[in-house]
Amino acid sequence: MQTLELLDWISIVIYFTILGVIAIWVIQIKKENTEDYFLAGRNVGWFVVGASIFASNIGSEHVVGLAGAGASDKLPLLIYEVHAWIVLILGWVFLPFYQRAGVFTMPEFLEKRFDSRLRWILSVFSIVAYVLTKISVTIYAGGVVVSALLGIDFWTGAIATVLLTGLYTIFGGMRAVVYTETLQALVLITGAAVLTYIGLDRVGGWESMKTTVTPEYLNMWRSASDPNFPWPSLFISSTIVGIWYWCTDQYIVQRTLTARNIKEGRRGTIFGALMKLLPVFLFLIPGVIALTLKMRGELNWENADEAFPVLMSNLLPAGLRGLVAAGLLAALMSSLASVFNSVSTLFTVDIYKKLHPNTNEKKLVKTGQVATFVVVVIGVLWIPIMNNISGVLYEYLQSVQTYIAPPIAAVFIMGIMHRRINAQGAYVTLILGFIIGFGRIFLEIISDSLTPGGFFYFLGTLNYLSFGVWFFMFCVLTIIIISLSTPQQPDEKVLNLTFGTVTTKEKNISKSTYDWKDIIVSIFVVLVVVFVLVWFNGK
Repeated sequence: MQTLELLDWISIVIYFTILGVIAIWVIQIKKENTEDYFLAGRNVGWFVVGASIFASNIGSEHVVGLAGAGASDKLPLLIYEVHAWIVLILGWVFLPFYQRAGVFTMPEFLEKRFDSRLRWILSVFSIVAYVLTKISVTIYAGGVVVSALLGIDFWTGAIATVLLTGLYTIFGGMRAVVYTETLQALVLITGAAVLTYIGLDRVGGWESMKTTVTPEYLNMWRSASDPNFPWPSLFISSTIVGIWYWCTDQYIVQRTLTARNIKEGRRGTIFGALMKLLPVFLFLIPGVIALTLKMRGELNWENADEAFPVLMSNLLPAGLRGLVAAGLLAALMSSLASVFNSVSTLFTVDIYKKLHPNTNEKKLVKTGQVATFVVVVIGVLWIPIMNNISGVLYEYLQSVQTYIAPPIAAVFIMGIMHRRINAQGAYVTLILGFIIGFGRIFLEIISDSLTPGGFFYFLGTLNYLSFGVWFFMFCVLTIIIISLSTPQQPDEKVLNLTFGTVTTKEKNISKSTYDWKDIIVSIFVVLVVVFVLVWFNGK
């Protein structure tokens, strides 16, 4: 591991100075109400929306975890990054419904589509889910990166990441998040692209790397009987998780809701989908490069999650190494800032404001800031438990999300697909789904103490991808059966909130929000996705 030199520190200082100037400028903009604080006044253009979507997504699970997956024979996990086409579904399918509903949050949309019970359930569940996934994962990765780059202990690095991020997030709100994320995305893309280029040159090119790790290592398609990544379950489960994450999760959707209109929001998702294709080349490939150098005795690390920072530290020249290090830290911070703001929004708008409807706007903003602090503390406390679920960060994230996504994805998909899906069906599905999902997490944690051959042992050790497929099917059947067995909702309740109830006027408005350029770029994204799926076949 190379230590940072003077030029590196100069680059880091310059970068964070620019970032600080942007944050201070944004903080000085008066945030008069919750719409300004949580949604940046709904006045953001497509470029910033798309960059923010990308930067929010590109956090610890990519910078640390995806490279770690590439360095530890877990290439099938690449499929989660190829789902850029699902980002298009957000813009083309889901966003028009959210915009027509005029909502701040995803729980608020469920209240308008179904009833207030759904809002309460999804709000509480989402906050808990953020602790289990995004917050704890990002804090953990921050500790790994900072300790690897700066040579300090893990917990000091983790806490430092939290404190630095919290400062501008709490005071700047959503506007500070999206504008700082734009800079962070540009720097990280540039730095990671340079690292990939230098890394491939160091190993002698793609073919030389493939020879060292063997062609089969680069095959993302395992047999249907593979114990770890059976391809049918991998494809279906990853798609379910993708729809939940990209189309229904407050963390991502909130960025599109900041757009000044639906046209800007959709173009933001198209731009975000384009950028979403980059992690395949910018983070996973460096992980494989790091493994190649390790196999040749030119690089070393103890944990696969250290592959990216160790590779960067050893291959990049002074100055550029510092800039990429700054971008790396900023990427972690941007993800953390995004989830901080999302948690703040969910708690303030969907929980506190519902309990205290007469609270003034200023106090609501203060409440969100306090909520952020509390959730961060809980996230830090959860980190030691993460290692009991999975040893590789990226796989941990995907496994937990597989237990969380099915009931939410089922409710949103079925809710907009057909007006006959009602509140009772959605309510029962979410309740049962959350019980089963958290039950699986608990059983997985204690699996070593369960009796082999028993039902609970089977449920706790069943491949998480296969579990996700069956879990989603159960949720879909539940919401259909319960809905058809109970009275349907009034027509006015579902007006413009399902495909079958969209008025002619709204359809015409929707058609005016896109043109041929939007269609062409969307098709291009799909074609690149197909290319990647075919390319990584182990041949």
